[in-house]
Amino acid sequence: MRNGRASALVTAAAFGYAFLYLPLVLLIVYSFNDSRLLAVWGGASLRWYGALLEDREVIAAALLSIRIAVITASAATVLGTLAGLALARFGRFRGRLLFTGMIAAPLVMPEVITGLSLLLLFVSLNAWTGWPAQRGAVTVTIAHVTFATAYVAVVVQSRLAAMDQSLEEAAMDLGGRPLRVLFDVTLPLITPAMASGWLLSFTLSLDDLVIAAFVSGPGATTLPMLIFSKVKLGVTPELNALATLLIVAAAIGVGLAAWGLQAIERRRDDHRAGAPGRANGMMET
Repeated sequence: MRNGRASALVTAAAFGYAFLYLPLVLLIVYSFNDSRLLAVWGGASLRWYGALLEDREVIAAALLSIRIAVITASAATVLGTLAGLALARFGRFRGRLLFTGMIAAPLVMPEVITGLSLLLLFVSLNAWTGWPAQRGAVTVTIAHVTFATAYVAVVVQSRLAAMDQSLEEAAMDLGGRPLRVLFDVTLPLITPAMASGWLLSFTLSLDDLVIAAFVSGPGATTLPMLIFSKVKLGVTPELNALATLLIVAAAIGVGLAAWGLQAIERRRDDHRAGAPGRANGMMET
């Protein structure tokens, strides 16, 4: 009975992973196809990677998307961390329910509604104040910060809720002022959560298509928008090569992030393990 159930679970898991990853494997394999026809294998070649690197439109869209994603992730991490601190440490305050709802709204709101509402906002601001003069990279960045902040706030708030407040209280008992405790105790402890929020915001911004399509303008074509416009004309080997490079970049980013978080946790464990020895040495002294 147990063996049969285990076999069924393994089979279901195998089909699930195959459904998820087999298309990626085929995409990577056919990015090296020398033939322009996707269904015909013409031999292994790096031809389409060379053509991709010579495509100035793709390079410009990729650089724009990366620049927007970096700015979005940095701004969202700052704002989301402040929001998470307010929700986790300030207790009940006037307007807390409204503030919580505003933070949670971008998480559950359909992207079409978010994009349309931001478009109406920018159009109204242009009519009232003359800014923005035209929609472009600035409006896309503002729109991405709007929804990415909510994700960072949730991550940071969850970390703060699970964190032992006695460390902060002990620092205050020793004479630390709230701002000093924030920078010397709280922020170092929630650094992994902030790093996770930054990476999540970067990924969401880099991947966004729907909201960017609403709030962008001429000369501000992001990489997802460019890929979507090219797919309308048919999938080409250049798109396979571009998708392969994105997969490789994502894998490297995830690996570096995991390595960095493990290094932080290892350093923290070493510090905790050395604390009793330091305490005994002080007592003997």
